[in-house]
Amino acid sequence: MIGMISGQVQYLNAPIACILTSNGVGYEIELPIPSFCQLTIGAQTAVYVHHHVREDAINLFGFMDRHDRDIFRKLIKINGVGAKMALAMLSTLSVAEIKHAIETDYDAALVRVPGIGKKTAQRILLDLKGKLNEFGEMHPMTAEGLFNQPADNSMLIIAEVESALMNLGYKEKEAQVAIKNAQSDAKNNTSDLLKAALRQLSGF
Repeated sequence: MIGMISGQVQYLNAPIACILTSNGVGYEIELPIPSFCQLTIGAQTAVYVHHHVREDAINLFGFMDRHDRDIFRKLIKINGVGAKMALAMLSTLSVAEIKHAIETDYDAALVRVPGIGKKTAQRILLDLKGKLNEFGEMHPMTAEGLFNQPADNSMLIIAEVESALMNLGYKEKEAQVAIKNAQSDAKNNTSDLLKAALRQLSGF
């Protein structure tokens, strides 16, 4: 079972990163947006990995923080919560926010995640109640700049952000409206626009 992968970031295609290890193998890893935004092409990195095996597919899900991977593993054990939904949760909410929602029975926070309805949110609250004490007091993860693109790459930035949001489960029109509303609050780079658009969509 693969637990961690370290190497050089070869390419980024939100939310997937390809990491080339020292033995010459490149692994494509899908990450939640906050983790993805911490990666830079050409940089060395180490990613905590969940090796997800199904009958029809083998996937690698990566996390820059071990707590993110640990709560991801708890989420996918819940009936009706698959890997994609768990990844969307960790792209929209931090571990601290998820823990707070569980502790306070605040299902509205979970319903903001694409693909999660009232019933699923209630199931998550019920299944995880009292099971997150190991995470202690936590603070939301911050993500720094991603590519630092020049200003003339604005259309490429918008396309990358729209693709990332749609991969998370948002509809094309929702993504486009969020990007439009977020542009005034974001600098001209992928990371800032993506985070601003997610704030628009999640209501935070």
